[in-house]
Amino acid sequence: MIQKEFQHCIDRYEAEIAQIKASAHLLHEHVNQTYDKVHPYGFHLDMVVASVYKYGHEVCASEQDVLPLFFGAYYHDSIEDARLTYNDVTKIARQWMDEAQAFMAAEMVYALTNDKGRTRAERAGERYYQGIRETPYAPFVKLADRLANITYSFSHTNEANAHMKGVYLQELPHFLEAISAHSDDIRYSLPKAMIAEIEGLCALH
Repeated sequence: MIQKEFQHCIDRYEAEIAQIKASAHLLHEHVNQTYDKVHPYGFHLDMVVASVYKYGHEVCASEQDVLPLFFGAYYHDSIEDARLTYNDVTKIARQWMDEAQAFMAAEMVYALTNDKGRTRAERAGERYYQGIRETPYAPFVKLADRLANITYSFSHTNEANAHMKGVYLQELPHFLEAISAHSDDIRYSLPKAMIAEIEGLCALH
């Protein structure tokens, strides 16, 4: 989808996107989740969605997929962190979408939910990444999530961010390969400019 066409869709669904945003913010507020123990969690969600606004036209296949894509970005942590079930996510998505769109949105959120595990490696193992690679738009939203986290961690200097900065730098080559579906289907693609933005941030540190 060309950028002008994608922007036209954003304008058309402005009210629905705003409602999805407000709903996601409220959900994470309800479970008292914060970002870096400083910001409301909506701060992180907005950073992730910023990449949808900026790069979404490069992966979006049709107007039908615009709302699921925004929903997936806003709700990507809702099962993992906000105690929703897959059925909860589907039911919420139906407020703004038809059944096929709600299914796509819920599948995205489910794919982006970490597995059960005692360590970071167990929670994000090969089965987790396989699920991302096999789900439309999940690789893109995962990349948007990582770009948001890298951007924040690399610009803040407390102990937790310093630690995560090292983790992200070490993980980057494996991470990019793990979420790369190597598919001709645009819905599974990763924008080259977005990868370059991440690599540029990492090269500075």
